[in-house]
Amino acid sequence: MTQRSLRILIVDENAVRAAILEDGLRGASAGDDNGTLEVHHIRDMANVLARIAAVDPDVILIDLENPSRDTLEQMFQVSRVARRPIAMFVDKSDSATVQAAIDAGVSAYVVDGLRKERVKSILDVTISRFHAFDRLQSELKQARSALEDRKIIDQAKAIVMKQRGCTEEAAYVLLRRTAMNQNRKIADLARSLVAAAALLGPGDGDD
Repeated sequence: MTQRSLRILIVDENAVRAAILEDGLRGASAGDDNGTLEVHHIRDMANVLARIAAVDPDVILIDLENPSRDTLEQMFQVSRVARRPIAMFVDKSDSATVQAAIDAGVSAYVVDGLRKERVKSILDVTISRFHAFDRLQSELKQARSALEDRKIIDQAKAIVMKQRGCTEEAAYVLLRRTAMNQNRKIADLARSLVAAAALLGPGDGDD
């Protein structure tokens, strides 16, 4: 089975510096078994978000040399919107800018590190960090969803307990059995019950 090329986008207005990045990628991938690289370039920052979307890269390498605050914010916006592994190269920085890069979701923020010998290792770290962060975000989303499900199920149990005059355990058993019979998730059934109770009268879903 042929492995798809890794599509890498280099965002750099400076052709010489962009060439250093590409040389580092090409040289390191020459003996790599992980597939070929498909390298694209953006050298004009106008409409950069739309142009990135058109390329649809797997990884974005941004080289800013000595960026202004406005340019940095534009690139941080790219990071927030693109949802791709992003490595950002700058010649100098400060702690506030580093923190802003982290907040924006930049996977690797490299200060004074534009050497072709380092490009492949930085690429690997960028991809690894992005996927690790993505897993954490997914786990956090699942935890929040589970908490919301638990809260809505507790509300539904309270409604059943009030209507049936039964215990909490019996109310849960009834909800679970009904959900199974209807081939639904218990949380979905609970949401329907709470919504119906809210329509029928205020306070039915309160503890």
